[in-house]
Amino acid sequence: MTYVNKQKRILLVMSSVDEMGISGKQTGTWFHEVAAPYYILTEAGYEVVLASPEGGAAPIDLLSMKAPFTTEYTERFEKDPVALFAVNNSRKLRNVDYSTYDAAFFPGGYGLLWDLASDSYALKLIRDFYESNRPVAMVCHAPAILRDLKKSDGKYLVNGLNLTGFKNAEDSEIELLHHLLFSLEDELKLRGAKYNSKANWEPNVVVDGVLMTGQSPASAVPLAEVLSQHLKG
Repeated sequence: MTYVNKQKRILLVMSSVDEMGISGKQTGTWFHEVAAPYYILTEAGYEVVLASPEGGAAPIDLLSMKAPFTTEYTERFEKDPVALFAVNNSRKLRNVDYSTYDAAFFPGGYGLLWDLASDSYALKLIRDFYESNRPVAMVCHAPAILRDLKKSDGKYLVNGLNLTGFKNAEDSEIELLHHLLFSLEDELKLRGAKYNSKANWEPNVVVDGVLMTGQSPASAVPLAEVLSQHLKG
């Protein structure tokens, strides 16, 4: 009798970049956006595997480790040896056979603008998940990774799709817009996305087929819950 693993698996993809271009500002992945889905999805019975382009220790944005940005999820993560081991020993993305995964979750943070947004393997992964009807959840700055992504027919994946992501007004409020490589909101609209946003920092989740997006850190919890429900079928 062959053993079949019935537990659904989710690949959580983090950035390997810890600096905003030449600004010298420290960055990485936003802590709450890793911690919240990690616990929500593992407690729903799914296996969550962390990966990053370079593998190994995936940097966390230091700002997100300080008040007022910490949450019950980040505090729990910091005391959890298994969770800390996972983030410090992330799988090298190119070595992951993602055909064995049921969904992908991309947390935000500014680092990904410099690596995942132009990572051909990450783009191929998202396209393959989307075209095989497996959900892709992206929060905060993560939808920026969709900027140059084209489907097999050569059209931009976001063209005609409803989505959200961190808005210009939120970047401006924290005085970082001018440090960024590009504006998520502007670039996705240019490629035909139907970009939907709510007031700054309000939870906002937009689902269009298997693409699930959240606007800002407050959307990480509801987005993970939407993904969890979808996988339950």
